[in-house]
Order: sequence, then C-alpha cells, then structure tokens
Amino acid sequence: MLFLLVHKYYKYIYIIPSLKCFKLASYFAYEKRLGYETGWEKTMRISGGATCGIPLVLPKGDFVRPATDAMRQAVFSSLAARVPGAAFLDLFSGSGSYGLEAVSRGAARGVFVEKNAKALACIDKNLTSVCKSARRSPGNFSLLATDATRVPWDDAETPDLVFIDPPYDMIEGLAERLFGRLSKLLAAHPDPIVVFEVPGELNLTPTGWECVKRLGKGVRHPTACFFKLPREPAAPV
Repeated sequence: MLFLLVHKYYKYIYIIPSLKCFKLASYFAYEKRLGYETGWEKTMRISGGATCGIPLVLPKGDFVRPATDAMRQAVFSSLAARVPGAAFLDLFSGSGSYGLEAVSRGAARGVFVEKNAKALACIDKNLTSVCKSARRSPGNFSLLATDATRVPWDDAETPDLVFIDPPYDMIEGLAERLFGRLSKLLAAHPDPIVVFEVPGELNLTPTGWECVKRLGKGVRHPTACFFKLPREPAAPV
C-alpha cells in the first residue's frame, strides 16, 4: 500500500511505501512547517566564509530566534568587503549567528553581548568550533554577559559593524535609546554600519540615523535594516 503526503508549504508530494515511513515523513514535514511559519531553522549552519557549513549549537527552548541562513547570506553579501579585518559588536547575540558569520568571513575582532547564560554558553561553544575550523584565535573575540542596553562602552573599541537582533516585542521600546548610545560610540568612526533586524512591517526612524537599505520579503518576514550616520561632505581643498 502506498501513502501520499502533500506538503502545502513547499509544494512537494511524497510517495511513501509504508505507514511507518509515512509517520516519519509527516514529522519531517511538520518540522519544515515550523521553520517556515516562525521564520527560522531549528538546525543552523554558518552560511559562508572559511567555515561555511559548520553546524551551530542552539540553546533549548524558544527564547532565542536565530537569524535565518538566507537572511545572513543576504546581509553579508551586502557587507561584502567590509567584513574582512573589521571589528564588530553583536548586541542581543542570542545564538551568536551574526557575529559567528562575521568571524567565518574574516572579521578580526568582535564582542558578543548576551545576558542569558544558556545562550552565552552556546555562543562560547560555537565560537570555539568556528575559530578552530578557520584556524583563528578565539582570544580576538570576547563574550559579555550583560544587558545589551547597559553595555559599559566608555572604554570599548569603536566597532566597524554593529549587529542588533533583539526580541521583536522589545524593539520599539529600546531602539531610540540604543541608537542614542551608538551615536556617541561611533561618532569618531568615518563610516560605521549598524545592521538591525526587525519584523518586515516595522519602520525604524531613529534620530540622527539614515536607513540606507532594507533586506527582506515584506510584512511578517524578518527584515535587515542597514543604518548609517549621515556625514557632512568634506570641504573642497
């Protein structure tokens, strides 16, 4: 007897030879549907660079919403030559996927900021794996166990790239304050970039910043916003 399993999200039709296999295939389809509906995969890997394909350990539970492989690929394709040799700051690191992607693609230094102990332990484990595979020193990257809105930045190195991926329900309440602090931290930098992941229906307009690019599929989908500080054009010599 043959069983048919129609996966409406991916438009596949599976021909299943037995009931046992049908149950396994149903579970597989359900897992895929979870990834489609929530916008992130349960199994994550580095999407590019020296350690492309390295699997990432994720903390158990649903308190972490990692950036999807597709989103990270799009973001880092846009950043391109800015990443090698760069210093980064990864705020609300969660799984650490943005910062780890930067490490794989050649970032020289970086700081992961995450207050959840379980998530931080996963980042530490992932960083060790990525650095080992890339033959890089993990000593160039640090983990900071604190609230991203309370980072003591007075003595911090000015980053070239800042990744921000907070819980979506917190964004409107913290964005203006966070960008205000970033304005001071990045004031001396000639051309910093802040990548802020938001739900597609949200338009952020932080004071003193310009959104120069949005990457995403629209409403109800993750969207990466690229922000820059407007600079006065240099006076003619």
